[in-house]
Amino acid sequence: MTFVATLEPTAVWSHFDTILTIPRASKDEARMRRHVVDTAARRGCDHAVDAAGNVVVRKPAAPGHDAAPVTILQSHLDMVQEKNADVAHDFATDAILPRRDGDYLKATGTTLGSDNGIGVAAMLAVLEATDLVHGPLELLFTIDEETGLTGAAQLDAALLAGRRLINLDSEEEGLVYVGCAGGGDTRITLPLATAAAEVGEVAVPLALTGLKGGHSGCDIHLQRGNAVGLLARTLWAAHLRTPLRLARLEGGSAHNAIPREAFATVVVTESGRERAVAAVRSEFAAIQDEYRPADPAMALAVGDADRAATAWTRETTTTVLRLIASLPHGVDAMSYDIPDLVETSNNLATVKGENGSLVITTSSRSSIDAALDALRRRVRATAELAGAAVDQRPAYPGWKPDLDSRLLEVVKTVHARELGAAPGVKAIHAGLECGIIGKKVPGMDMISFGPVIEFPHSPDERVHIESVGRFYRLLTATLAALA
Repeated sequence: MTFVATLEPTAVWSHFDTILTIPRASKDEARMRRHVVDTAARRGCDHAVDAAGNVVVRKPAAPGHDAAPVTILQSHLDMVQEKNADVAHDFATDAILPRRDGDYLKATGTTLGSDNGIGVAAMLAVLEATDLVHGPLELLFTIDEETGLTGAAQLDAALLAGRRLINLDSEEEGLVYVGCAGGGDTRITLPLATAAAEVGEVAVPLALTGLKGGHSGCDIHLQRGNAVGLLARTLWAAHLRTPLRLARLEGGSAHNAIPREAFATVVVTESGRERAVAAVRSEFAAIQDEYRPADPAMALAVGDADRAATAWTRETTTTVLRLIASLPHGVDAMSYDIPDLVETSNNLATVKGENGSLVITTSSRSSIDAALDALRRRVRATAELAGAAVDQRPAYPGWKPDLDSRLLEVVKTVHARELGAAPGVKAIHAGLECGIIGKKVPGMDMISFGPVIEFPHSPDERVHIESVGRFYRLLTATLAALA
């Protein structure tokens, strides 16, 4: 137990304190699933696990409310695992180390997992509560949301009797979400031709660090730097001034996180090393000036030169830098219909060497299917011009807003009564599982709300402590109104 368990409301925070100790990487949620099942068994509630690993726990209605329609609460079990390069932390075994920062709860050098751990904790609090008013409940805990919403995509919809769903995976207070973007990833594979280092060539390591990163849906409009794109830009500008070869280029860690760090090894002649490093530093200085308002802490470290062994050929180096410089990143279009809503975007997410090739992953989002398809075709065309192989799996669907939703009306009324003001009603550029679940279960009435969670998918992630209490109050009061 840490100090987290003593925060109010303790019913929620004590569960989150336990969740901080349970490793729950995407596709490795078995320990978290066992915890949910054990909690259900302790409460005497029935549960079912589908073939994908999603869990549905059924809690009977409070006395006198058996006739109410079933309400589904839904959160995902996995978390994005990001840490700063200088932090020694093994997500597979180590507990998240929480710390308080004023009004916020943060982790120490890693992601906190409040996305979507707070939603899971609230559902477990509802599950264990004996004093709440509610109708029959189905608590749906999905897996593998963060790497492509595959748990929701493989959900056995026959496990759900309810036709109204409250998703607890939103991150802004005072807002109720009624729509989200659809999205799809692209995997680009470019073979790397290599050659032995020439006489007199040395290897110089580069590290671009200190960027804020963030969620590629929620934070894409903040115009933060993309470490992969900016390092490639730096190298391309230097390459045009003084030829160089690469032996390594990698960065980013998740398809839905804006890369915060990127690394490269440049191979140049010893006599040309100072000129190449000067060209790199010159372009980086320009980038610093450009991005200082959004990423003031970005830094480029140039390591000591060492003897080079092999490097990519000059042709391969040129092709890689041209490709990455050409791939889109950031906001592609804003919505005409909803003020301040990003409609279409692309995240240049990860770059890494794999089996003699460079593998690049991008993540595209849009609330308009045709725009999403067009953006993904553009990414494909750019990659194929470079001679790369492209793998694009089917995109997941968006969630079309229903402003006439009965569930929305109830939540708006409860929000005004309990929290003193009517909520804003919005769509979100991030992908929520509601889009997939709504397609699997036609006629599902859905809304989403949550507490204040800032900078998810980065080690700067933080949750506003008092907002969690208001979030839980809204949730329990809504359940009572629906009973």
